[in-house]
Amino acid sequence: MRTFTSAEELEAAVGVELGHSDWLEVTQDRIDRFAEATGDHQWIHVDVERAAAGPFGRTIAHGYLTASLIPVLVQQIYKIDAKMGVNYGLNKLRFPSPVPVGSLIRASSVLKDVSPVGEAVQVVTATTISTQDATKPSVVAEHVARYYL
Repeated sequence: MRTFTSAEELEAAVGVELGHSDWLEVTQDRIDRFAEATGDHQWIHVDVERAAAGPFGRTIAHGYLTASLIPVLVQQIYKIDAKMGVNYGLNKLRFPSPVPVGSLIRASSVLKDVSPVGEAVQVVTATTISTQDATKPSVVAEHVARYYL
């Protein structure tokens, strides 16, 4: 894991691939809990029997569930020593391929931009979530966070 202690260190790493997270299994329990939390109970996510006969052959994770795992996955890739960090948003969020239940996913990140914003530094990383054995990524996004150093 890479650790940054200053805005200057971050700026020097723009354009650098920061690495990969560990693999994380996407379980039906996680999918069901996400459905419960968001109210999105679409059958392709929660109806195991119906999904088995559907286009993906089994349930798949919600795209937003997969995207919501970006913070937990990227904290395994890099750390910024700061008083506080907050998620500011996502740019260009796309879901190129599904995440079938039981799949292993991991994130990779490239530092794209670092800029001062008031008392904080805004960090943009190009983050990709890949599903093991898939030919396309499952999530592609620019993750935007602000850190108060």
